[in-house]
Amino acid sequence: MGKQEDFVLRALEEHEVRFVRLWFTDVLGFLKSVAVAPAELDNAFDEGIGFDGSAIEGFARVYEADMLAKPDAGTFQVLPWRGEGPATARMFCDIQLPEGGVSYADPRHVLKRSLAKAGDLGFTFYTHPEIEFYLFKNEAKAGRIPEPVDNSGYFDHTAQGLGQEFRREAITMLEAMGISVEFSHHENGPGQQEIDLRYADALSTADNIMTFRLVVREVALSQGIFASFMPKPFTEHPGSGMHTHLSLFEGDRNAFYEAGAEYHLSSVGRSFIAGLLRHSAEITAVTNQWVNSYKRIIGGGEAPSYVCWGHNNRSALVRVPMYKPHKGQSTRVEVRSIDSACNPYLAYALLLAAGLKGIEEGYELPREAEDDVWSLTDGERRALGIAPLPHNLDQAIKAMESSELVAETLGEHVFDFFLRNKRAEWRDYRRQVSQFELDRLLSVL
Repeated sequence: MGKQEDFVLRALEEHEVRFVRLWFTDVLGFLKSVAVAPAELDNAFDEGIGFDGSAIEGFARVYEADMLAKPDAGTFQVLPWRGEGPATARMFCDIQLPEGGVSYADPRHVLKRSLAKAGDLGFTFYTHPEIEFYLFKNEAKAGRIPEPVDNSGYFDHTAQGLGQEFRREAITMLEAMGISVEFSHHENGPGQQEIDLRYADALSTADNIMTFRLVVREVALSQGIFASFMPKPFTEHPGSGMHTHLSLFEGDRNAFYEAGAEYHLSSVGRSFIAGLLRHSAEITAVTNQWVNSYKRIIGGGEAPSYVCWGHNNRSALVRVPMYKPHKGQSTRVEVRSIDSACNPYLAYALLLAAGLKGIEEGYELPREAEDDVWSLTDGERRALGIAPLPHNLDQAIKAMESSELVAETLGEHVFDFFLRNKRAEWRDYRRQVSQFELDRLLSVL
């Protein structure tokens, strides 16, 4: 048993932990949990905890159901929202097969594979997400219109505002779990919030996002309100994205930075962006995986709908933030399509794979988009070589189906399951009679 496992066993006694929750994520990005007694952890570290994988979305077929959840001791944290009484802790798990070896259906392993490939090329991959979500006074159930907790707008500071108190408590809990927060503020929509996590390696960030989503919901419920990461809950208000800043480091050196280059962006950084752009349509079904995700993408505002990049251009799919003098280490690129309801392990694995493909193949970066891309006509965009992102889940599925990059990155099992699930979601969506149709047609036809 290693030092990290020894630390966990000592921490269990120090914090009087009575329950340990072992967390893992299914292919669609839903958090799963099994609770074990502290006395079982020795065995869990050595052999894992068995569970029925056929009951988890995308993990196993019935005839290959047995799986093992093996805790990652480096992710141990005491859960701060349990209050008085026996403490509860959590650890993320890697999923393994009973006969040995990793499960290729484990999203965490998919990301680890991509990170290992980057490591073979000498790179460490860092990410920094800006996570948006809505707070409602009531839980959205069938037939009930969700009511935002306020009518405030971007950066508004409202006296006694529910969102302000919510962000204070949520950030306190996140930091108690070792998750550093950089910024927080009210977003454009009524009841819409944004909390930005400090940059970290991509695996830690993905774990942090899964924790973040649970903390946000727990804090909301404790305050008698409801939080949702649905990409576009309102027709008339902005959707919730998860703009993510990406960078590659070679040791302590930022591989995206080059003194004297345009925007101080190195050839590695330019090829990485070119890879993101060339493969953007193929990976959109994962970065924007729900039928509702495309209501945000085509909804205007600051949601990108076209494949282009720009320097400090917030209408572009990929933005190169303004360079800060003498801060070469902060040089990065920002992907603006990804939404906060994605599976972060799969999404980050594909963003990294697309960027690395651009580096390995030496992709040339196309011309920068200097205009507000939304204000251009279709003809002007075509003349500039700016193609649209998929505008619905069906288009995204078709782009993903023929992608060697996505199939290789996700692995056969995850690739096939994900496509089957998304095709079923699209079929179910298409056969629904919407409120729009009833409002527009029922009384006149």
